[in-house]
Amino acid sequence: MGDPGSGFDPSWIHLVALALGYLLGSIPFGLLLTRAAGLGDIRKIGSGNIGATNVLRTGNKLLALATLLLDGAKGAAAVLIAQYWGGDAAGPDLMLAAGAGAILGHLYPVWLGFKGGKGVATSLGILLALDWRVGALACVTWLAAALIFRYSSLSALLALLFAPIYAWLLAGPRLAVFAIFVAALVWWRHRENIRRLLKGEEPKIGKKET
Repeated sequence: MGDPGSGFDPSWIHLVALALGYLLGSIPFGLLLTRAAGLGDIRKIGSGNIGATNVLRTGNKLLALATLLLDGAKGAAAVLIAQYWGGDAAGPDLMLAAGAGAILGHLYPVWLGFKGGKGVATSLGILLALDWRVGALACVTWLAAALIFRYSSLSALLALLFAPIYAWLLAGPRLAVFAIFVAALVWWRHRENIRRLLKGEEPKIGKKET
C-alpha cells in the first residue's frame, strides 16, 4: 500500500514496468538484422517466423546467433532494468511484470500486427535474469535436447516444460507460477510445430522447411 496522503498508487509502477517491458520485448531483431544484411523480409523465408531458428534458414549462422543473443538480451534487460528501477522494495514483483511484458511484446509486437516470434530466446533471457540457476538449467535442457533430437522446437518445448520444476525447486512458487505462464505462451505459439512433430514433418535444426 502507498502513502494515503501522497495520492500515489504504487500498483501503477507495475503497469509501467509491464508496458516498458512490452516495448523492449517487441523489438524484432530477427527482422531488423536480416533486412540490414540485405536478406529481405525474414517473414517470407522458411516458417515466416522472426526468431533465430528461421534466421538460420537464410544460411547466415552469425546473423542467427546475433538474433538469438539479442532476443535473449532484451528479455533479460527488461527484468534487470525493473530490478534497478524498483530497488529492494518493489523489485521481485516489478521484475516479473517487466518479464511478462517482454515475452508478450516478443510474441505479439504491435509494430508487426501482433505477429511476432515464438519466444524461446526471450523466455530464456528472462529466466536467466530472474534466477540465473533456473535460466541456466533451462538452457542446458534446450542444448541437451537439441543435441539428442535435432529439433529446435522440441528442445524449446522441453526446456520450458521443465523450467517451472527448476523454479519451484530452486526459487519457490512465485517464480514457478511465472515460469508456467511463460511456458504456456511458448507452447501455444508452437502449436503448429507440435502438430508437425506428431506427424514427423518437423524440419531438423539447420534444414529448410518445405
